[in-house]
Amino acid sequence: MADRFPFPQVPILGAGVHAATMDEALDAVDTAIRERERLMIGVVNAAKIMNMRKNPELSEDVNGSDLVLADGMSVVLASRVLRTPLPERVSGIDLMHGILARGAQSGYRVYCLGAKEEISAIVERRFNEMYPGINIVGRRNGYFSDDEEPAIVEDIAKRDVDVLFVAITSPKKERFMARWGDELNVTVVHGVGGSFDVVAGFVERAPESWQKRCLEWLYRVKQEPRGLWKRYLVTNTSFLAALAVAWFKSLVPGSRR
Repeated sequence: MADRFPFPQVPILGAGVHAATMDEALDAVDTAIRERERLMIGVVNAAKIMNMRKNPELSEDVNGSDLVLADGMSVVLASRVLRTPLPERVSGIDLMHGILARGAQSGYRVYCLGAKEEISAIVERRFNEMYPGINIVGRRNGYFSDDEEPAIVEDIAKRDVDVLFVAITSPKKERFMARWGDELNVTVVHGVGGSFDVVAGFVERAPESWQKRCLEWLYRVKQEPRGLWKRYLVTNTSFLAALAVAWFKSLVPGSRR
């Protein structure tokens, strides 16, 4: 659906990523809510792109989103290497805050789905404190079985929700959004991953200087070295290898990325 927006969608290692700025993405959200036109938002970073290459269902779910944005600086740098440059990074958490900031002025009706119950409660309180005027019409933790999904979807659908934030890990998040998009009765659905943990103060986000240097992953490893170092080492190495192959192929006229 690249022609829906005033910015193009470009291929990056199998993901169709929209070349949007943060303001353009927020304008797309505003337009969708004003015109009541459904907008499913997906975001990609190096890890998700590599998982998409291994998991066809995840790839289909992400690329089936209406708007796909570069959540990681690594994706922006890859776009430049492949000569399909994205204007900037539009991270899922920053987009979430931008939506809330604008929504506080317009009274967006927001539902928060995901994270642990304790974190979910803190997030609701902090959103209300940070964005007076926002209307949190419901929340639910992210620990539920497939059998419970229909009842959750039914509950969300009856609340007249403008924006649904889905804070569940991949690929369950993308599968939920793709499976239930038509039944949710929500205008904008944005998968925000672990953003609720950051808002609640359970995870510390990397400083902006680390983010700009594409080292956000290293900051996460610094916080959880035993659990994350091997995963990021494998993922980042695989991403660089895939990028190198795509770059060489891009030198051949008529080749596809």
